[in-house]
Amino acid sequence: MARSPLRPGAFTPRQMRLMAMLAAFSLAALLAFAGAVWAVGVIERQSARGIAGKFAEAGVDWAEISTDGLLVTLTGTAASEAERFRALSLAAGVVDAARVIDEMQVADAAALAPPRFSLEILRNDQEVSLIGLVPAAIGRDALRDRIRRAAGGGEVADMLEDADYAVPPGWEAAVDFGLAALALLPRSKISIDAERVAVTAITEGRDQRRRLETELARAAPAGLAVALELSAPRPVVTPFTLRFVIDERGARFDACAADTEAARDRILAAAAAAGVTGQVSCILGLGVPSPDWAAAAETAIGVLAGLGAGTVTFSDTDVSLIVPHTVAQEDFDAAVGRLDARLPEVFALSGTRLPALTPQNDADDGPVRFTATLSEEGAVTLSGILTDAQMRDAVQGLAKARFGTNAVEMSARLDETLPEGWPRRVMTGIEALAELHNGRVIVLPDRLEVQGRSGNPDIGDALAGLLADKLGRGQVFRIDVAYDERLDPVAMAPTPERCVQSIREILAERQITFDPGSARIDDAAAETLDAIAEALFECGELPLEIAGHTDSQGRAEMNLQLSQRRAEAVRDALAARRVLVSSIDALGYGATRPIADNATAEGREANRRIEFTLRVPPEPRDPADEADLEIPVAIAEEETVRPSPRPAGD
Repeated sequence: MARSPLRPGAFTPRQMRLMAMLAAFSLAALLAFAGAVWAVGVIERQSARGIAGKFAEAGVDWAEISTDGLLVTLTGTAASEAERFRALSLAAGVVDAARVIDEMQVADAAALAPPRFSLEILRNDQEVSLIGLVPAAIGRDALRDRIRRAAGGGEVADMLEDADYAVPPGWEAAVDFGLAALALLPRSKISIDAERVAVTAITEGRDQRRRLETELARAAPAGLAVALELSAPRPVVTPFTLRFVIDERGARFDACAADTEAARDRILAAAAAAGVTGQVSCILGLGVPSPDWAAAAETAIGVLAGLGAGTVTFSDTDVSLIVPHTVAQEDFDAAVGRLDARLPEVFALSGTRLPALTPQNDADDGPVRFTATLSEEGAVTLSGILTDAQMRDAVQGLAKARFGTNAVEMSARLDETLPEGWPRRVMTGIEALAELHNGRVIVLPDRLEVQGRSGNPDIGDALAGLLADKLGRGQVFRIDVAYDERLDPVAMAPTPERCVQSIREILAERQITFDPGSARIDDAAAETLDAIAEALFECGELPLEIAGHTDSQGRAEMNLQLSQRRAEAVRDALAARRVLVSSIDALGYGATRPIADNATAEGREANRRIEFTLRVPPEPRDPADEADLEIPVAIAEEETVRPSPRPAGD
């Protein structure tokens, strides 16, 4: 039976089966692809979330995460190589390390802010500890060796860390100053950074503290902030002395001691109420005889202020109230009774109203007196009246022991009818004179007077304590001794300003001269240079500038050259005299800085000069002391350098 022909476009059954099979395979492939895409997406999200979680826990907020299939790419800029490696490690803990692509950058180390370097040195005699962060370039071993030498060779406990960054400006100068302080202070803490050095230390006493403060202030480099906190143990004051005076010179302390700051404030407040003005010194010391010291002192000062004249002296628990005859007897009696009732029980009071002075015991040439005089040169003259030969030998022996065998001249006469206690008063006067730089002691029947000058800022306390202790309660003495800063070795220690001033004084008498038209120093200037060199020996290295100047005649270039050579010649001359010149610059300025009119001969001579200046003024700055130091140059003949005639055609 014949098959019916197919219609155009119709499929045979076989074709239909093939098409069905292809559709099934296509659907399966599509479903497989969709599943794979979905699975990869899930993996990407899980990887990104897992890594992001780890980064969040570790504080890694600079890295960015991107995924591409199974691959994870990390981007961003790490602060250091260690931070970059840390991020990689965290990511590898979540996905296989082979799937992590590292495209992270590391910040330029030069662009990072360097750490703040600091060094803290703790010293307790020979034991030294080091703490801090220092530049690696300085070499920790070398630094430790320097510190060991500065501390006298003891053990050094090194707890330092270092970092490989540039040494900051000022660091070396700060360390040098810190080690200089370390060498001076056996019990100290020294904190150093490039801009500041803080020194905290314990000294052995007030005098050492003042000396060290001055020495360290001198040694501090310009531009370095220095904080000094030097403390001294409180001295033992014996006897514990306070002496308050009201006389024609006003109200004042001859001596003042207190056991606490609160006690000192109470005493000074009472003194201010009694009429004391200006700055008042009151020593804080150990050895107070009673916890009621401040109460007793302010009570006595108040009573004396009510009388208007006199002296009240505390020597431990002995109190003496002495008033002149100008105070009415009834007022004096009432004051003694009031003070005696108000003083704490432990204190014992004696009161004395002095009689009017007679011509015999008031006149300088009175017959009953003994005088000891100490000259500026240290010579001692003893004159007046002594009781007997034994006393004369004792007084002369004490004076020779105090002032030197060859310094004492004795011219006293003998009189056995002298007042009771005369030997003790004379011997006490000799001891008081030994506390002075120069002055005299006058022993009279009714009083002892001390006059003169001293370089001890606490001279009043020293003399009042000595006299009150040696003479005893109720004895009358008068102290008229001035503190002279020029005699104080601590206050007058060389400073850059004082050194410049000393050179000014030298040059006020002698000048530096040069041969005309040259940089050769005249032979006559050798003495001046010797004196300047000697002054600089006392000062040590100073940041000085020696500046050469000329007048305006001649070519500017030649004037600059001449002034430069002259400045260098002065520096070389000082170096030849063993002056340390490494911190001294020599500069020539030619005619660019005139100080006078170049139109006159006098002005030109003034402009031809050498100047010494502090190159970098130290702190604290004092404009009066920082003025330029001029060294006039005396020229016997015309010395202006002029160019040679030019050849024709120039």
